[in-house]
Amino acid sequence: MFTGIVEEVGRVERIEHHGTHARLHVACATVLGGVEIGDSIAVSGCCVTVTDFTDGGFAADLMAETLAATSAGDLEAGAAVNLERAMRADARLGGHLVQGHVDGVGRVVAREQEPGTVWLSVAAPADAGRYLVPKGSVTVDGASLTVVDVTPGSGETDEVVFRIALIPHTLEVTTFGDRGVGDRVNLEVDVIAKYVERLLAAGTATPYDALEES
Repeated sequence: MFTGIVEEVGRVERIEHHGTHARLHVACATVLGGVEIGDSIAVSGCCVTVTDFTDGGFAADLMAETLAATSAGDLEAGAAVNLERAMRADARLGGHLVQGHVDGVGRVVAREQEPGTVWLSVAAPADAGRYLVPKGSVTVDGASLTVVDVTPGSGETDEVVFRIALIPHTLEVTTFGDRGVGDRVNLEVDVIAKYVERLLAAGTATPYDALEES
């Protein structure tokens, strides 16, 4: 489990493809503190398991599903990635509950700048976009952000477009300073919204229902 508060921007040293899977090598420093083999690190929003340490970094294995369902398949040597270690139970929850399970890959469709703020508009797949609400939380490339507004898809596409506002600090300590139109980004919606939807759709009985019947 993560919080969506990026601890460090790392660099992809190399990615070794072996058929349908790959091994990712990331150069970093801060997130190595206290981490052991088998621990989890979020790489631009994608939870991976540390399988080896390198000289000034770590390695992780990426299975075929990860490469297909996230932007990890786009990574090349030199690419910048947002990094976060798994949260500690005794630490502050600075963002929101993030699993590191990517729900879909979005696309930056607009970038607007004004004093003190950069506005990014992101097109999200409909199956992820339905969970987005104004003032709600969304994880974009591993960063916990607030949804400013949402525009439903129309015409030939059913994508949902949402906007996020980035302050100078966020631009400085994440990869968003370099994000531009056309870039693909990993999206994770609020897991609580998904559970609520499933429970309501299933009409699942609760302990309170049993009390009312007795």
